[in-house]
Amino acid sequence: MFDFGVLLYFVTLKTVCHITSGVTKTGIAQLYNGGSENACDVRLRLTKEELTIQKQDVVCVTGSDQGTNRRTVTLHRHPIGGLGLSIKGGAQHKVPVVISKIFKDQPADQTGMLFIGDAVMQVNGINVENATHEEVVHLLRNAGDEVTITVYYFKEAPSFLRLPLGSPDPSSDHSSGASSPLFDSGLHLNGNTPNTAPSSPSSPTATQPKYEKRWTDTISIPLLMARISRFKASAEKLRPNHLRLLALDGVKLWILQFDSAHDSADWLRAISTNINDLTFQNMKMVNKCYSSFDQIIHMGWVNERVHGSDGTQIYKFKFIVLKGSSFYIFKTPPVSTLDWVRAEKMYNLCEVLFKVSKVWPADEIWIQENLYLNCNQTEDLEDQRPYCFSVMVGNGKSHYFSTELGSDLPVWERSFQRAIFMEVQRTGSKTYMGSCQGEIICFTVDFLSGFTCFDSKSKNIIWRFKFSQLKGSSDDGKTRVKLLFLNSDTKQIEMKELEFHDLTAVLHCIHSFIAAKVASMDPMFINSQSISRRYIYNT
Repeated sequence: MFDFGVLLYFVTLKTVCHITSGVTKTGIAQLYNGGSENACDVRLRLTKEELTIQKQDVVCVTGSDQGTNRRTVTLHRHPIGGLGLSIKGGAQHKVPVVISKIFKDQPADQTGMLFIGDAVMQVNGINVENATHEEVVHLLRNAGDEVTITVYYFKEAPSFLRLPLGSPDPSSDHSSGASSPLFDSGLHLNGNTPNTAPSSPSSPTATQPKYEKRWTDTISIPLLMARISRFKASAEKLRPNHLRLLALDGVKLWILQFDSAHDSADWLRAISTNINDLTFQNMKMVNKCYSSFDQIIHMGWVNERVHGSDGTQIYKFKFIVLKGSSFYIFKTPPVSTLDWVRAEKMYNLCEVLFKVSKVWPADEIWIQENLYLNCNQTEDLEDQRPYCFSVMVGNGKSHYFSTELGSDLPVWERSFQRAIFMEVQRTGSKTYMGSCQGEIICFTVDFLSGFTCFDSKSKNIIWRFKFSQLKGSSDDGKTRVKLLFLNSDTKQIEMKELEFHDLTAVLHCIHSFIAAKVASMDPMFINSQSISRRYIYNT
């Protein structure tokens, strides 16, 4: 039964979005490389237009070696302290052998050319790029008093090596941590204790090149119409503290992991804010090319629940747009005027019905920590998505969407309200062909006069009622609807039974016109009726 007594939404003429200067921030995360499960440590720098991913690298700041990635360094082994370094990794772990510790005032430190994170390529001219950890340890310990090693900085070092981050000082003596599956080989010991007084350090000569460890820009991801998610691809399950980011071109997917749910939620909000701001600014610019009757009201990425090839329900990214008289669903954003014809679906706004399907408290940190850790992963996938809405369309069909942030849900709710209200005012009336008692009739819903039924051939009016006279309705869920009107003269209820080919479209249209009519008389009533705003902003 379709109940016109409960209006799920109303509208105001206030602008839904606003322009901000964007969020800027920096922080540390782990970046997953392609399909590998190994992640390397990176630094993120967020501006209002892009997210830059930085990786640590060793660069030559002075000298003739600028621009080269390799360094060849000769170490003179000390009788106390050895070479002054430790190593991790090896071919058995599918990573090169890397320097994991450099001890202050020892030979490796005194060169000024070696850094934690350097991968060892050669030892005394012997290639060790594919050597095991034990083979390199044996080679270094038996290489004699003078050891020449060739290294390069391993920017892609997986995070399980637990190499210290962020310090340009090559003499860092941070522990690699007992949680690492790879332990340091203490080459600095060399049969002696490290507490023995070190020899006097020798400073590099002025002619030697000078190296520094720095964060360098590696990847720049433009945020205009980019999409971000906490969920695995085509799945309902959360990755703990992960974010998936894909640029507009859809070529490369970046997966970032953060140390805590708080950091993950904070970055999700920050990146989403900048994406939304850029989308709104782009929307304003594009609207200059369209007439006042064909403006874009709102657009953005959502996740739509669809049926997979095996019959299971999965989620896929969709770009949806409210523009002029239509609601569009795209696989990728429209970037030119010609792209509007390639929409997957397009519906008239007067004939759709927006409904908030599910909304949880507005705390992304709670979702990250509790939904993933405590939620039974075998539950229906609908229950895994905290912010969902449906758009019911003609012939009883509907689209089910979810948003990443709770704050996105009321924006979509109000955008649909505003778009539908504007379309109702612009259209003024909608007429549908139907039948009544076997006769072909035309049924008109008019914003000013209400409901009119007239003969399709003679155009003679059969009956007419105002919106306020509609007192109830019922339908069979297929083609027939009964409308109950109060006759203002007799004060009696009159029942009008009509039949339509697409009953859902007619019912949604009636709902849209009534909602717009009520909102035009009491625009502030929306604030007390918005389901998503009530939960999101009051929690």
